[in-house]
Amino acid sequence: MTTSRIRTYSELEKHRTFLDRYNYLAVHGEVGCATFGFDRWLNQQFYMSREWRLARRDVIARDGGCDLGIPGHEIYTKVIVHHMNPLVLDDIVHRTSNALDAEFLICVSHDTHNAIHFGDADRLPKKHIPRTPGDTKLW
Repeated sequence: MTTSRIRTYSELEKHRTFLDRYNYLAVHGEVGCATFGFDRWLNQQFYMSREWRLARRDVIARDGGCDLGIPGHEIYTKVIVHHMNPLVLDDIVHRTSNALDAEFLICVSHDTHNAIHFGDADRLPKKHIPRTPGDTKLW
């Protein structure tokens, strides 16, 4: 079940905590639902385009490679640039602002991306708790 509201980076920035940003972006989709069906090749072609690679580069630079753009939540694996508003075929074919404008894009980790799409906050990355000498309790 997705909502029809338009999500923006400007609005996302007003949410200061990681959990608030996650809740703002969560779409609660369903596992296994076809996004583009037989037109998926257009989606894949889009993600190989120069336009997308440049937009992706700019968003990663803006967000400092941090999950949900929050400093201190650096992503050490592949950075996913997430479309805050789910893409539709028209966005890909006509290269709409929803597809390429940084106002509608955000850096996320793989786990955060899955949590946003499938509404499972248990998938969100956990804060690192450093071990100390004599610490015998497992996390």
